[in-house]
Amino acid sequence: MNQTRKKTMLSGWTRVAIAGKPADVFDPPHPLPFALLYLHPESGETPVTDSPFTNELRARRLRCVAPHALRSWWVDRICTEFDTQLTAEHHLRDNVVPWIESTWKLGKRTVGVAGLGMGGQGAVRLGFKYPKQFPVVASVAGAFDFHERYGQGTPLDAMYSSREHCRQDTAILHIPPHDCPHIWFACSPGDAWYRGNDRLHEKLAALGVAHTAELDVAVGDDRQTSSMLAFVVASIERESRRLT
Repeated sequence: MNQTRKKTMLSGWTRVAIAGKPADVFDPPHPLPFALLYLHPESGETPVTDSPFTNELRARRLRCVAPHALRSWWVDRICTEFDTQLTAEHHLRDNVVPWIESTWKLGKRTVGVAGLGMGGQGAVRLGFKYPKQFPVVASVAGAFDFHERYGQGTPLDAMYSSREHCRQDTAILHIPPHDCPHIWFACSPGDAWYRGNDRLHEKLAALGVAHTAELDVAVGDDRQTSSMLAFVVASIERESRRLT
């Protein structure tokens, strides 16, 4: 899921407004009856200029919606950069997912959520908090220890009253006692967020929670994208067949 500095939006992507907020949408020919909700990293870059990612979406016939939420960390806290009244989490749950289901006439449990960095932790955190709405989650280089950024002049300083308050809202502290989502995450050993990914893997293993963790891949390996999307599509397909 490499980031790129190219500014041109690739073919297949369009910009729309969902509840007044921008989102990038990919709708390939002959799409599957599924969709991917992609959460961008702290830089705010969506996959609209990422050729390998876009090619994988097209090859897998997977629709994708990538909403913009600035440095909100995708949590249920007001980030004034994003909105003074609406949290990013509520925007996803109340606006974006219903838009996806309505626009493409998708059934329940047909939307997977994935992201990079800030977005990766946001995706997994959503799955832990709301596994019925987000039954399939995936992350690349997820910033699971985002409380480490507290006190460094980011919006987190205004969103939480302390570093500990921030830590209490991280994904690892939202692991549900049962009904966990399908979970996939990857992180390279040299990545700044590696320890949080390794810690999440250890915690899930200790709890006996099924998950796939690829923690020995090289930085920038595009095979992460292929592996992640293969997991997402297969897992959504299984979920969509459930009767209850």
